[in-house]
Amino acid sequence: MPPADYLFTSESVAEGHPDKVCDRISDEIVDVFFREASKNGFAAKDLRVACETMATTNRVIIAGETRGPKSIAIEMIAGAARDAIRDIGYEQEGFHWQKCEVDVLLHAQSANIAQGVDASGNKDEGAGDQGIMFGYACRETPELMPAPILYSHKILRLMAEARKSGREPKLGPDAKSQITLRYANGVPVEAVQIVISTQHVDEALTSHDVREIVEPYVRRALPPDWITADTVWHVNPTGAFVIGGPDGDCGLTGRKIIVDTYGGAAPHGGGAFSGKDPTKVDRSAAYAARYLAKNIVAADLADRCTIQISYAIGVSEPLSLYVDLHGTGRVNEARLQKLLPELVSLKPRAIRERLALNRAIYARTAAYGHFGREPDSDGGFSWERTDELAPELARTF
Repeated sequence: MPPADYLFTSESVAEGHPDKVCDRISDEIVDVFFREASKNGFAAKDLRVACETMATTNRVIIAGETRGPKSIAIEMIAGAARDAIRDIGYEQEGFHWQKCEVDVLLHAQSANIAQGVDASGNKDEGAGDQGIMFGYACRETPELMPAPILYSHKILRLMAEARKSGREPKLGPDAKSQITLRYANGVPVEAVQIVISTQHVDEALTSHDVREIVEPYVRRALPPDWITADTVWHVNPTGAFVIGGPDGDCGLTGRKIIVDTYGGAAPHGGGAFSGKDPTKVDRSAAYAARYLAKNIVAADLADRCTIQISYAIGVSEPLSLYVDLHGTGRVNEARLQKLLPELVSLKPRAIRERLALNRAIYARTAAYGHFGREPDSDGGFSWERTDELAPELARTF
């Protein structure tokens, strides 16, 4: 248990951050495979995508292993990448959606991996890899997320919406936020430090000018009494930030895994999410773990919950399930740990079916966190539902 009074910091990065550009492209390609499968009668359960992207000055390289309908051509993949870059907002000399070179180096999935994962005979589908996955939920926010990461995301989303709408034409796509909160008796009560670094298109802007632009969005994002006279602001602390995105710093898929999850407030298994189809338990089991943890807290069985699930490649049943209620539980942890697999199968195929993961829902997850988001009407963020499981848990206990 952490002490009752402490400081905790989390950061977020905007959709125009170089690594997030790569996450977005990789997830757009996962969605391309699902959309094309739906059009061409290719079974979604048989799709395989493990796509990595690197981006630098006017160059994008896409590599990885796939299995899907033959209708997916290199031009379609490159087009999806350009569309993503355009939507993010890159039309700069050093990184432009029309002018950048896009290399597509995807190839077929390894037969050795496929034989372990595919179902055959009496064998169920196995996990796409070994690994450990974590899920977490807490009562710090209505979304049952840690406050520092949730509000770090919210600041950047508001800034991005203002930039894309034309309300803030001086802002560029690349940005980062970081919030240090003070906790009193285990509850976040005050923003002690706020860090905002954002790209801007006007070279004459000073850090003071940029603060005047972004401060209203920071204040909108945070609870009204959290910013005080003692709050310390750091806005573009290095000065000018005109050269941004992949032109300023090379980007890679999967380098922002703490930003994607809980901001360091909970453990992370190490596997990235973006660019992976849901047979990869790095992604699907992490979503399932969040689903379990969130429903446990929503059912009022605990104020904090961490779930760990482990897998071996080619094996369908998880090797272990661990539940930690951090001393806040109102139920027996051992009984809960035994009951969960009876209520929710954690086999890879069962996870995909329960959470409806075999569809084109992944590009929208690539920025501003995979957790703490509202479920979409078309099935996105289904792991954030508190539907039948929470009432069932409440009735059981």
